[in-house]
Amino acid sequence: MEAERRTVLIVDDDADFLDQVCPRLAADGFQVVRAEGQAAAEDMLRAGTAYDVAVVDLMMEHADSGFVLCHHLKKAAPGRPVILVTGVTAETGLEFDAATGEERRWVRADAMLAKPIRYEQLRREIARLLG
Repeated sequence: MEAERRTVLIVDDDADFLDQVCPRLAADGFQVVRAEGQAAAEDMLRAGTAYDVAVVDLMMEHADSGFVLCHHLKKAAPGRPVILVTGVTAETGLEFDAATGEERRWVRADAMLAKPIRYEQLRREIARLLG
């Protein structure tokens, strides 16, 4: 899929994750806007930063930062897709996903990916959600 210079907002407090994913998205033709945590992303939203799809980590400054940010993103732009990425299962051993419609409505994300994620997996979800 040609990226058509679509913009990906990627939010994570893990600089290594951002340093790995952002250049690959840019190499695939996307504009990339990166925010190092919920607070930085909230500042960008208030400033009117444009994006076509958001990739948001679940646990950042607070354990629920990703949920809160997803809620704010969807409230501001209900039709814009959000992908929630999380290392909860790897860190705790607890299974966590949004498999049912009810769970997705509560989580407010259009897709969930478990860390560690493969870039191809993320790229495929972005392509699917952008159509």
